[in-house]
This record gives sequence, structure tokens and C-alpha cells, in this order.
Amino acid sequence: MTAADEAWARVESQARAPAGRAIRPLFAADPGRAARHTHRAAGLLLDLSKTSVSEEARGALLDLARARGVLAARDAMARGEAVNATEARAVLHVALRAPRGTFRVPALQGRDAGSEDASAAVHDTLDAMRGFVARTHAEGRTTDVLNIGIGGSDLGPQMATRALWRHGMPMRAHFLSNVDGHAWEALRHGLDPDRTLVLIASKTFTTAETMANARLARDWLGESRRGQLVALSTNLTATRDFGVPEEQVFGFRDWVGGRFSMWSAVGLVIAMACGWDVFQGLLDGARAMDEHFLSAPEAENLPLLMALTEVWHVNGLGYPTRAVLPYDERLSRFAAHLQQVEMESLGKRVTLDGAPVPRNTGPVIFGEPGTNAQHSFMQLLHQGTTPVPADIVLVANPDHGFEENHRQLLANGLAQAEALLRGRDAAEVRAEMQAAGIAPDRIAAVLPHRLFPGDRPSTTILLPRLTPQALGALVALYEHKVFCLGALWGVNAFDQWGVELGKVLATALLPDLSPGAAPGVHDPSTAALIREIAALRA
Repeated sequence: MTAADEAWARVESQARAPAGRAIRPLFAADPGRAARHTHRAAGLLLDLSKTSVSEEARGALLDLARARGVLAARDAMARGEAVNATEARAVLHVALRAPRGTFRVPALQGRDAGSEDASAAVHDTLDAMRGFVARTHAEGRTTDVLNIGIGGSDLGPQMATRALWRHGMPMRAHFLSNVDGHAWEALRHGLDPDRTLVLIASKTFTTAETMANARLARDWLGESRRGQLVALSTNLTATRDFGVPEEQVFGFRDWVGGRFSMWSAVGLVIAMACGWDVFQGLLDGARAMDEHFLSAPEAENLPLLMALTEVWHVNGLGYPTRAVLPYDERLSRFAAHLQQVEMESLGKRVTLDGAPVPRNTGPVIFGEPGTNAQHSFMQLLHQGTTPVPADIVLVANPDHGFEENHRQLLANGLAQAEALLRGRDAAEVRAEMQAAGIAPDRIAAVLPHRLFPGDRPSTTILLPRLTPQALGALVALYEHKVFCLGALWGVNAFDQWGVELGKVLATALLPDLSPGAAPGVHDPSTAALIREIAALRA
């Protein structure tokens, strides 16, 4: 048995212990638990105390991190090694927010000798972006920016723009991702082609959905407005053929994964809509979290501690889902962004050496802003049969003057975490109903329905204010958590082969849906559906 196997066994033994799921007794036994399990970095506070991770379990989890070599893997990533082994690529989204000269990428697979100054390449692009943003804003003619992209070219930039845009900022931002023509139909009537800048975000400039939407927007602009097209891509031939001026093409390297790319040229929409200082603040906040992650030891490393808590829940306790609850309307797309960052990264069934993974990997992520979530799915978290760990994000200070609303918002966020922890027992419910004058037989009938088991885990992240720096640090926290989980589970968190088959089959199916086409070879269900669709469209 390897050291890692022994470490996993200790973690699983702790979780199987009779008190492995209990949280309230941990607070009763340790008055200092909240302080001991609260951590700070890059301006954020992370409270992990409302989980069932005891001091013994925490020790076992940290031993697991050491046995799995998580920090050694982190250091290999920072050296620019090809930690994305299946694609022979470095993973250096940290270089996107670093000073010049900070990161280098060694030559890989017989490419050019020597190494690339990754940070210098990043700053060359940032300088070009900054100049373009300044010129566009100075002209004052463009009022709207439309970002056309999908996946990482949409989710992160849209989440950040919605979070950081304020009235009075330079431009209004719009996003088109779904190839469904209804999305474009809903957007275009509110835009003026004379005053709209169109960003087309696709590294290869071949993403089917993005290019279909890009052609709609190009036709809408017309020949005379081709100068309003911008490409975020590395395929200069394709962008030139599409009609994008060469000086309006901004690229990024292959060591930037799509779901980690909002810090690159893909984030141009953020700078356009919110201003360069906001985009720079986002980079600065992420950099602050990077510096923490790259230097902090295991027991103080926030991304690693979050990852270990996830291991405890997924592998130790068998909880297959996690809710993300930001108590700030501006973070309405935060859960959607994390769905890609985490589920596309960690939805893997084989280890780096190709063997089946011996344990469950990524959980299902879902979420909505509070307080809306309380009136939709929170019932399941409180009384459902399987506990669902929750990440609750609170912002101490709002950017509006409606103090009573914000107090209610904070009170609800804190109350949900407390209610998940405390629950309600029979004595409490009975006393409440008796005080309300309810008859004994009615109490007996209703009482079981009003019980809450409690001991439901939650993690709280507290931001002083939703600034660009705070948002950058928050997103980078989750990015690095994903890296740690990949190392702990032994999977490649930076490829996404699982999304490819659907793309291939969609391309093959497209001709079959043309008028009068004879269906190709498909499974019986798909073939029958093609015939039904043809009949309905005839």
C-alpha cells in the first residue's frame, strides 16, 4: 500500500466514524472552532467551521495532500511544465495576471528551442488591448459591445461584466452564446448597428455555434461596418477571411484553457464595458490570490483547504452535489461560471495514467443568488434525504444606499447557514406549536413534517465589498481549488475530451436535417426523431 493509499484510508476511516457527519458537537466541544477554521487571504475570509471536518479529519486530509504531492504539482504548474499531459500543454492562466518576467514556458514536443517568456507575451497583448479600449472610448461613438462566444468565451466574461458594471461606465455589454436564433432575435432589436462593437471570441475561429452567430452579426452590420468587428482568436487566416481588420485581432496562447481565459483577450468585453481600470483591478485581485496559493503552506492555503473540504464531502461522506449561493444579485452568473470551471475540469473517469479512477470525482454544481434560492431549491437542502453542501458568498458592504435591503440580504444568508447547521428538533417544534395554541392531535400529525435534521454543511466566503479586486480573488480561489482537486484525484483537470463526441455527431447530423435529405446511419431513436422533425417541418 502506497503512502497515498494509506492517507486515503485514514480520511475514509474518519468519515465512517459514528460522528463523521456531525457538526454541532464539534462546536460544543471546541469554543474556538470558528476562529480555528476561519482563514484569510487576498482580502477574502473563508469560514470552513460549519462542516464536519474535525481536527483529526483535518490532519488526515492534510496528510492526504502531502501524500498526493499537491504543492509539488502546483510548483510544476508554475514552472510551466506540461501538467496538461493529454494535450502536452502547460497550464499558465496565472501568467495572465502576473508581472512581466514572472513565468516561462519550456519548449514542448520538439517545438522551438528554449522557452517563451509567458508573462511578456501576455503583456504585449494587454498593451494592445489597453490601447484599443482607450481609442474606442475616446471616440465616443460606440455605446454597446456585443460579445459572441460560448463556454469559456462567454460564461466568465459575462459573469464578471454583470458583477462589475455600474451605471455611468463606458459601454453597455450584451452576450450571444446559444446558437438558437431566438437569442439573436431578442438581442438585435435593442442594438444600433452604427453604435455597436462586435467581439467574436473563438481561439480557433471555428467554434460552430460562435461562427454561426458571428455570421448573423456580420450580415447585420453590413459591409460598411466591418471595422466594428473584433476577433479574440489565434487563427489570423480565418479572421482575415471573415473580414476582421488585423489590428483588431487579439490572441492568446495554447496554455490558456477556455474556462480559465477571462483574464486574457477573452476578457476584452469586460474592459470595453467597465473600463480598463476595472479589468486591471480584476487581474490584480486574481494575482493576489495567486501569490497566496503559490506560497502558502498546506495548513494555511485557502484553495487547498477548500479542495480538501470537497474531498471530505464527495469521497468521505458521499455527497454528490454542491450548491453555490452568492448573496449578491450582481453575482447572478457566478454559479454558471463555476459549473464550467469545475464540472468540465473534474468530470473525469480515468486518472492521468489512463486507469479508472478509484473514487468519485467532480460533484454536480448548481446555484442561484440568495434570496431567490430560498424560494426555489433550499427546501431540498434543509429537509432532503441527502445533504447538499453549500457555498454561501456574502458581501459586507453594498454599492447602493438601500441599507435595510442589504441588512435583510445579509441576515438571510447568515440564517440559511445557521439553519442548515442547527436544524429543528421535536421539542422545539412542539413548544412553538403549543405556544400558538394548536391542538395536541394536530401537533402530533404535523410535527414530523416540521423537523429539520441539521448538521448540514456549509462554507461561507465573506467579501468586504464586490470590487474588481475582490471578484478577481474570489474567482482565482475556485480556479486553484480545481487544480488541487485534480492533483488529489489524480485526473487531468485541463482537458475536456468528453465534449468532443457531441460536436462530431452534430456535424454529421446537420446534413440529415436539410429538406428532403435521407437520414444517415443512426441509432433507431435518433433516426425516428429525424423523421418526426422532417414531417413537422414539411
